[in-house]
Amino acid sequence: MNIKKLEHCCLVVTTKGVTFITDPGSYSDSQNAVTGVHAIIITHEHGDHFHIDSVKAIINNNPRVTIIANASTGKLLDAAGLAHVVVDGRGSTEVNGVTVEAFDCKHEEVYQEMAQVQNTGYLIDGTFFIPGDSFQVSSFEKPVQVLALPVAGPWCRLPDAIRYALRVKPAKAFPVHDGMIRPGFGGFVAQMLGTILKPSGIEFIAMNANDEKEF
Repeated sequence: MNIKKLEHCCLVVTTKGVTFITDPGSYSDSQNAVTGVHAIIITHEHGDHFHIDSVKAIINNNPRVTIIANASTGKLLDAAGLAHVVVDGRGSTEVNGVTVEAFDCKHEEVYQEMAQVQNTGYLIDGTFFIPGDSFQVSSFEKPVQVLALPVAGPWCRLPDAIRYALRVKPAKAFPVHDGMIRPGFGGFVAQMLGTILKPSGIEFIAMNANDEKEF
């Protein structure tokens, strides 16, 4: 599996010859020029994960692309006249033979009910999990090889991110939801997480914008 991090939670994930873009939000625009995409996966409707103009640009460059989203985001796609497949709850679908499994998990609290939209994590090819904005694991018990670990945000504390990683216990993890981190500080966060998670057998891999790695 090859993963290129564009920025924040926008990733280009290629496995078995099938390419996905995850969460094309407003924190990046390089997704607008990517070609060869088979599917867009959107975890939830917040603007840093779902930017309608970016979705339209991706479709323009990839006319046969499939959009995968939950029911809540699907309503916004409906309003924009964009065809999509609703995959949420414990649903699943396939894209050219690659399985995408949904795991609804509550969006972390910003304050009380503020920002509490439907959030759906997705497991791609039984290997890579992107949780959206959630550290909930009670509904997600499958083994994970690679985890996109949120590390910053108005709802995110590093101790919670660490506990989440320790409970999911992937073989490897890398940082996402870090578009608001000041340049240079991300390296310190990655070093700290790597030191803390290593004794538990989790390899934490630093990834900055436009980094690309094989997993």
